[in-house]
Amino acid sequence: MRDLIIKMKQSFVKVHPNFYLLGFFGIAMGALEAIVVVYLRQIYYPMGFDFPLTLISPPMISIEWLREAATIIMLISIGMIAGKTHLQRFSYFLYTFAIWDVFYYVALKLLLNWPSSLLTWDILFLIPVPWVGPVLAPLICSLTMIFLSGSVIHFQERVAAFKIQLLEWNLIIIGAFIILITFMWNYSQIVIKEGHLSRFWTLLSDEHFLKIILSYQPTHFNWVTFLMGEFVILGAILLIYRRVKSTESK
Repeated sequence: MRDLIIKMKQSFVKVHPNFYLLGFFGIAMGALEAIVVVYLRQIYYPMGFDFPLTLISPPMISIEWLREAATIIMLISIGMIAGKTHLQRFSYFLYTFAIWDVFYYVALKLLLNWPSSLLTWDILFLIPVPWVGPVLAPLICSLTMIFLSGSVIHFQERVAAFKIQLLEWNLIIIGAFIILITFMWNYSQIVIKEGHLSRFWTLLSDEHFLKIILSYQPTHFNWVTFLMGEFVILGAILLIYRRVKSTESK
């Protein structure tokens, strides 16, 4: 695995200017996202962000959903523009997403001196339910996405017609699903208790339900399950590396 990282660095320096350009794009996008959050916190959290969440009207939540959806569309689009194959486009999307997320927190630290620590809780996403977790968790995810995307681009340079095989895709998807569950678990339980996930959009117009959602204060993050998801994804990368190395040795 150490050899892989060294070779990836050498490969990026030689033939991957896209990583630098996408990196600049991700940094700028992260800074822009942080500036938007500075405005939002000035309006809704003038004394500083913390849980429980401030009551926000359903129309404002809808606007936030649109903003988040627009962000994902922008990241997908830049990956589509930068990549030549489906796998490259996917990799560039992951890479830009990760850079954006890392520098979003860097910018918040510079602008607001927040978070106070890597274990500070944050609201990560709102679609379809609020995602929450300590800041360290999404940062670990971002580093994993950078490693995965970099590995795929590097393997494409080493092996003609490189593809991720079905087992490897399954492991990546399962690992990502496990991680997403840890982020969405707390609020999903509230939704299920109060109604049903299929009725979530209707429930948001219910002021009583909205108050329950926003008054919840998360206290426990399931690090064991989260790390299981991480190890499954890293296991997939290791399988890919061994397969590529075996192909080259023949």
